[in-house]
Amino acid sequence: MTVRVRLAPSPTGNLHIGTARTAVFNWLFARHLGGQFILRVEDTDLERSRDEYTQNIFEGLTWLGLTWDEGPFFQSQRLELYREAIAKLVAGGKAYRCYCTTEELDQMRADQKARGQAPRYDNRHRNLTPEQEQAFLAEGRQPVIRFRIEDDREIVWDDMVRGRMTWKGSDLGGDMVIARAASATEVGQPLYNLAVVVDDIDMRITHVIRGEDHIANTAKQILLYEALGAEVPLFAHTPLILNQTGQKLSKRDGVTSISDFKKMGYVAEALANYMTLLGWSPPDSTQERFTLANAAKEFSFERVNKAGAKFDWDKLNWLNSQYLHEMPAEQLVDQLIPYWQEAGYSFDAEGDRAWLESLTALVGPSLVRLDDAVEMVRFFFASELAYSEEGKAQLQQAEVAGVLQAIAEQLTPGSLTAESAGELVKQVTKSQNVKKGLVMRSLRAALTGDVHGPDLTQSWILLNQHGQDKSRLESAIALAQA
Repeated sequence: MTVRVRLAPSPTGNLHIGTARTAVFNWLFARHLGGQFILRVEDTDLERSRDEYTQNIFEGLTWLGLTWDEGPFFQSQRLELYREAIAKLVAGGKAYRCYCTTEELDQMRADQKARGQAPRYDNRHRNLTPEQEQAFLAEGRQPVIRFRIEDDREIVWDDMVRGRMTWKGSDLGGDMVIARAASATEVGQPLYNLAVVVDDIDMRITHVIRGEDHIANTAKQILLYEALGAEVPLFAHTPLILNQTGQKLSKRDGVTSISDFKKMGYVAEALANYMTLLGWSPPDSTQERFTLANAAKEFSFERVNKAGAKFDWDKLNWLNSQYLHEMPAEQLVDQLIPYWQEAGYSFDAEGDRAWLESLTALVGPSLVRLDDAVEMVRFFFASELAYSEEGKAQLQQAEVAGVLQAIAEQLTPGSLTAESAGELVKQVTKSQNVKKGLVMRSLRAALTGDVHGPDLTQSWILLNQHGQDKSRLESAIALAQA
């Protein structure tokens, strides 16, 4: 048997990290067993589905490296297949037309609530006579299609994560709507549980891997597989991703979509790596870093936890920093350039390539996220330097103007090296009869506007290459003399 799994996102929002983690587990399982990973877009919710969300999902999966083997398939293009299945169920007496109005259903639920009962459909239209149906039609009622669920039925499956699972038919809310209303003779929009099952049957899905919030759906869907005469796939219900308070991660927790993580400056390799650890642990518990391909070699559901996986920002940040610190400057610069461009920094991405790579090499070891580089390099692109309070205080010390003047007099644009910079500092320290620390702190404040920052010598060389150091020294001298 060839393993066939699927990811079936709904394009009613951007690719959520929960959906992406589900994609990771599906992809790892398929690759581990030499199977196939299918992408299916569940876009039957016509009112909420958007093309931009579909594209966001594709881009997010591609960015993460989760390539699919078949698809994408769109449910909106498969409606005839669902209607054929519904017709088969109705013809076989396993589904029927229900003519309840919204008001009747609301009243039914209110009565149940008053009696302290859980809300459920009471199956009142399950066995209508032809005459009763004609009477409802004469009133102008449009029927939905409901699937029969017997209360005394027990639904059992062996979950690859949770073991033996048992549900009672009486806990599933009564006969289930599988298609919206259309007319007396036509079937309306097929609903989620029906479409999912028909697709899984048609696409020969062998394993359904999804979040634990789908467990109740699984019990209903098993009944549909059986009613349609199909083999029931195996199921794995993965733990939810939780916030720090133990609640399901949601938009209230801030960033949850993959495009947001990307925008914040997380690299695909780090985020994919982290998602493999959200609910799964490798055989070597000390191993924390691996590619998707390496994780696929070790992946099994025996090591997927039942308990929810808490999202740990510190862990993700650490992983991301490791990937950034190991990335060569010539590769990292391509990741940083878009952030610098969006910040409005002026440079020629091609003509200044060597300079930008040197700048990247300077700040790269300090990065946690890519967007950290925006603030770190701001002073390199500033047309007018902003001084921090500490920077101003340093420049206003008595000896500083003379020190900076002595340095400025010997500067030539583009000529500075680490060796000549060191020699110049040594000369000025001696000629001005001051301590080296004063020279270095004053030089940093003059060039960067602050007394903290990246390596001073390398920063100075980069500014010198663009002829910026002398003008900044002159501005700092004016401030020191004011």
